[in-house]
Amino acid sequence: MAGEVSFDVVSDFDRQELVNALDQVRREVAARFDFRNVPVDLELGRDEIMLRTSDEFRAKAVRELMESKAVRRGLSLKVFDWGTVEPAGKDAVRQRIGLRRGLDEDLAKRISKLVRDEFPKVRPQIQGDAVRVQGKSKDELQKVIARLRQASEDYPVPIQFENYR
Repeated sequence: MAGEVSFDVVSDFDRQELVNALDQVRREVAARFDFRNVPVDLELGRDEIMLRTSDEFRAKAVRELMESKAVRRGLSLKVFDWGTVEPAGKDAVRQRIGLRRGLDEDLAKRISKLVRDEFPKVRPQIQGDAVRVQGKSKDELQKVIARLRQASEDYPVPIQFENYR
């Protein structure tokens, strides 16, 4: 169809920035006096980070460090799904930190409904873990992006706009 413009609403994060933030946390933990002779292990998996340390106080301190380093590197705090701190054997605790990526079905439906209700000239379409918005007017799509940015405060994940063409 000639004359159609579109963009995708997605939720993602830059994995390399996350790796860099975790490296900064490891370096700072190694240099801090309150972490001297305390094991702190941050293991990055595909969909989660596993934190292991000696006690709950230190787990909270590492969490604060991770949040500050992530913000400095341009990552949203909505990316992290902080699990509970649980005992992990002899004098240790662990915490599972899930990494949120992609729009779940409910959020995709909410975004699609918002676009349909407020902008009748554009068509939202759910495609897996993204929502494609199509229309004939670039101005109308710009208004949709502005409205979604305004509504993104209520969403549990950060949203980005890609493939604007």
